Amino acid sequence: MSLNSSQLMPAAMASNPTNAGSVPFVEIGYPSTGFVLISAALVMVMTPGVGILYSGLSRSKNALTIIMLTMLAYAVVAIQWVIMGFSLTFSESGSTFIGNFAWAGLVNADQQGMALTAATIPMIVFALYQMQFATVTLAIVFGGVTERVRLLPSIVFMFLWTTLIYDPVAYWTWGARGWIKNMSCLSTAADLSQTPCQVGGIDFAGGGPVHMASGAAALAFCIFLGRRKGADFKPHNVSNVFIGTALVWMGWFGFNAGSALDATARAGMAGVVTTVAASAGALGWVFCDAIRTKKLSGIGFCSGALAGLVGITPAAGYVTPLASILIGFVTAVMCYFSVMGKELIGFDDSLDAFGLHGVGGFVGSILTALCASSYVTMLDSAGIPGGVVVNGNWHLLGYNVAGSVSILGYSFVGTYIIILAINYIPGLHFRQSEEEEMLGGDICEMGEVAYELVPATNEIPSMKTEKDVTV
Repeated sequence: MSLNSSQLMPAAMASNPTNAGSVPFVEIGYPSTGFVLISAALVMVMTPGVGILYSGLSRSKNALTIIMLTMLAYAVVAIQWVIMGFSLTFSESGSTFIGNFAWAGLVNADQQGMALTAATIPMIVFALYQMQFATVTLAIVFGGVTERVRLLPSIVFMFLWTTLIYDPVAYWTWGARGWIKNMSCLSTAADLSQTPCQVGGIDFAGGGPVHMASGAAALAFCIFLGRRKGADFKPHNVSNVFIGTALVWMGWFGFNAGSALDATARAGMAGVVTTVAASAGALGWVFCDAIRTKKLSGIGFCSGALAGLVGITPAAGYVTPLASILIGFVTAVMCYFSVMGKELIGFDDSLDAFGLHGVGGFVGSILTALCASSYVTMLDSAGIPGGVVVNGNWHLLGYNVAGSVSILGYSFVGTYIIILAINYIPGLHFRQSEEEEMLGGDICEMGEVAYELVPATNEIPSMKTEKDVTV
């Protein structure tokens, strides 16, 4: 007896029960939903990875505090995202500046797809995935002010910053009617009776909302708090720097490849260019170090890899592997000179959040506009126009420059205002006292330490004999 294809198909797929809803998602096989869920888990690992990386770069007396800050950021943003963050960032009926409360509380965010944003997976899966982006963005901010910021006011800052800075900036970039995404047709995007053209600046995985926004915020924060006390700020655990970098690098596969939102060849291409750019960035920074100091620095290797990852983030779904080598190397070199030059300017960006993420995100955005290829976007039939070098599209460079400058400026000014307002509230001043800073945040802010110090001794314990033992 022969069976037809419908009889061979699993019952769950034949009946397709999960596709009910006003806007059914168009799944290219259920693996795409699983792929995005796995990507969400990978991006989640980036937040503690950032904490371990920052902890290694800090002094031992603050090693635990910075991990606590990053994990607090995760918890606070998760709550904010459910209450209103997802809706403000991705509602499809908002203005060109910010979304609305249509999906506040994740009401009706279930099996239906998002017609203008993510039609190929259920909305609830997309909401979980994008939550991870918001959390790691906020964790990066505290790299600029570690070793001198208090925890309690930081919690208030986390909620307000995500709501007032991250959500609008992410909406501009990725929201269905955001002004950066629709820069060529803003009137259409603003008119809810029309479908927005979605032709404007491009940013595959967060060069603007994640890196430029967090970098500019870190710069504003560190300028507001001023310099740390003391002079010796050497990293206390370079092994943790490598471990944190490895975790972040691993998570970046979910960050970039997952942004394809489908298990397609374009996602595979995004994964390839991610690790190639990181490798090129690591080598670029090491070469700069070797020329300047005649030594190969492990911290330099990790910094270069991170710079390459930042640079490729906006470009991941638009460029070829050869272009990613250029992007990773150039971004790392630019970030290197930015980090080396911060002392000339005089601000204390503790762990180079601005030097790596702010500068790296901007450089990556410009290189994306130059190197984007329509060939790569056709790997999943997106058909997005390429950039200047490959496709002669000069408009894209203008869109990305305008969007990048706007994000940097908005995040810097907005962050400074938020910090200033919170700092005036009694009990919520951000800066540790001089005594607290001297003792370290682990003891003063948490009452716990990452390491128990055992006094060294030159005495060798004597061995007891049988006659020494009293029964």
